[in-house]
Amino acid sequence: MSETYQNPAAEQDAVTGADVIPFPARPDWMGEDGEPTAEWIDDYDRRHGITTDATESRVVSGVVVGAEDATPAVWKAWRAGKRAWRWAKAALRWLLAHRATKFGARHAAYLLAGVRVGIRRHWEARSTARHERMMRHFEAAGDRESVLEWEKRAAEFRTERAERRMQLLAAPAHAARGVAHGIIAAFLILGAVGIALAVSSHHLGEVTTPFTTAFTVIRDMVAVVRATWRPALFTAPLLGLGALWNLGRTSGEPVGWALAPAEQKATAGAVITADAIVRALSFLGISELNKALKNGWIPHFHTPPIRDGKGYHAVFSLPDGVLPSWIADKKALLAHNLHRGEIECWPADAYKAKTGPAKHVDLWVADAGALDGPAAEYPLLHAGTADVFTGVPLGVTPRGEQLTVALTDGANGVVGGRQGQGKSNAVRVAMLGAALDPLAELRAYVFAGNGDFDAYAPRLAVYRRGADATTVEAAVEALRWFNEEEVTRREARLAELNAKKLTRELAAKHPDLRPIVAAFSECHVMFGDKDLGDLAEEHAVGTMRRARKTGITLLFDTQSSRADAIPGAVIELMGWNACFSVKTWRNNDGFLGDGSFQAGIRATELRFNIDRGTSLATGVSENLFDVLKWHFVEVDDDTGFDAAADVIARAMAAVDPRTPVKDNATPPPAPEVRDLLTDLDEVLGAEPVPTADVPGMLRNLAPTWRGYQALTGKELRTILADQHGIKVPTTGNKHPLDPAAVRRALAQRPADEGPGGDQNGE
Repeated sequence: MSETYQNPAAEQDAVTGADVIPFPARPDWMGEDGEPTAEWIDDYDRRHGITTDATESRVVSGVVVGAEDATPAVWKAWRAGKRAWRWAKAALRWLLAHRATKFGARHAAYLLAGVRVGIRRHWEARSTARHERMMRHFEAAGDRESVLEWEKRAAEFRTERAERRMQLLAAPAHAARGVAHGIIAAFLILGAVGIALAVSSHHLGEVTTPFTTAFTVIRDMVAVVRATWRPALFTAPLLGLGALWNLGRTSGEPVGWALAPAEQKATAGAVITADAIVRALSFLGISELNKALKNGWIPHFHTPPIRDGKGYHAVFSLPDGVLPSWIADKKALLAHNLHRGEIECWPADAYKAKTGPAKHVDLWVADAGALDGPAAEYPLLHAGTADVFTGVPLGVTPRGEQLTVALTDGANGVVGGRQGQGKSNAVRVAMLGAALDPLAELRAYVFAGNGDFDAYAPRLAVYRRGADATTVEAAVEALRWFNEEEVTRREARLAELNAKKLTRELAAKHPDLRPIVAAFSECHVMFGDKDLGDLAEEHAVGTMRRARKTGITLLFDTQSSRADAIPGAVIELMGWNACFSVKTWRNNDGFLGDGSFQAGIRATELRFNIDRGTSLATGVSENLFDVLKWHFVEVDDDTGFDAAADVIARAMAAVDPRTPVKDNATPPPAPEVRDLLTDLDEVLGAEPVPTADVPGMLRNLAPTWRGYQALTGKELRTILADQHGIKVPTTGNKHPLDPAAVRRALAQRPADEGPGGDQNGE
């Protein structure tokens, strides 16, 4: 309770001497709680001669008089008003931020937008505003033919409008004549019907029956109208408001403050329109483009922005002096201007993409967040089979399209990118689809110690894994077999069957023509081998060049695009390419082909570890490229769980008994064993040969034998001296090897003595 201190016996001072304190500063007599302080009270009592006992209460009754005593009351009133104003502002802010207020404001905005859109459409439908706008557009674009076409349409519209207006002026007279003619016709018809009734019934009174019936029907219709006109009159405005609300909701955009925070996030830049694209282009900082826009140029939309899966697709023109690649170079800024992330915006040359004419940009913009989250579940995880001739599933695009790739007819593939981004999973997915084809023969060569394909082992006709030389030798031998033997055999077999290429019907009928899909995982180990790398490239290129029609398909995955990881000649022959996140444009073009980065196909924009499982892919559809989110076949390295195991079990139950798998495949050939002396006996003639020339002769004899790949003349002399007792003289510093000495050593060797350590190439 506030206290008032007043001496009833004291006379009021003429001059109080109270200090005048400017508002809103707090007076020195006021404490933190807004009440007079004890010091002020004591000073007040002293100046006014008020004395109190220690036991006497300070609370007295009285009326505040005098300027000094009025000061606290005025200050309190000012503070109360300020507090009330703050509460009013807080209440207003709360009211504006409330969902109910925003709900009402949003729908009111829909209604106003509907009125605006309706008025504009009404005006455009009854005037040449739309024609003039289109003429300005094509005039700025330099399309004179379209300008003349729209001028012709505008003239036709004016003529038709004038005719409609003249018809409208004559409408009352026509309506009156029509009513008069209708009444006369009705009386004649009713009279004729009445006469017919009277004749048939022999009763003259039947003549009036049609008129009576007609009047009854009219009376009932009037009664129905009288009963329904009030509800109709009441509901018609509501229906009109509903129509305007719906028009505004679908065509207009409510004010931002009327949206809830979640709705603001969802609708920010959600709709890509032609105006939004033009506005985004105007802020790209391209001087030639800005100059054209300033001079009135407007892009011509070969394909206006339309919904395309989880995004928008548009094809638009560029002015003279601006290349489509320049727009691709400004992709980050273009995406920013369209309220998207860089990975959600993909401009490309429309001519190269075959989606539009030259000097046009093909633009696809994903919905915000459409690329986040995992891909859809692998469609064959629980049921179904596949066909390598028509296509196996790989993944889905942001457009919602399921992408498949045929693993025959030259559809060799390469998958590249940084570690941990999904390369091995991509090859696993492709091979899993092939495993579900009962006719496909599968082979896997994994140049690492991981178990990515262990679950596939029952379905694989050949499975080799390991980072050692044995796996490399087996893979190179397989490529050599494909190139030098199997492709030749299959070509002859197809010619024998009078077939131009392998089909599913032929593969089903002839087990020796089953399609083969061979995967080489971490292939940089094979191509980078110092002894066999060049040979691997030679046979891989030879196989891909000749095997297109014979049903042999090769798949590769690697971490690097350098020539010693995957040769450029191999990349050139790929039917489809997939590139996960890479660092540089060189890596990008190394996996996707030369010029890909310049054309706007840029895996450098995929975010490391964020866009894991997403790659850019070419050759898997008719598009220039696709953003492909691969299906994920779950695997857990800690527990050993692999979802592919159940699929492989199902594949084994459906596989054709004549298709080679682990249990019925032809056993792999035993490791090759060669004898150095026997080979020397075969390659040497009668005359001595310089030792430096002999290793080349041995390599020509056994090109895949690892022991001869890096053999030198000096090493050969050492082996002959240490292991076979053949001393090579230094005659003329040429170290000639005498064939007679080799043949004597071969003849003197005991029959039960096998070849030496050179048989393993060591």
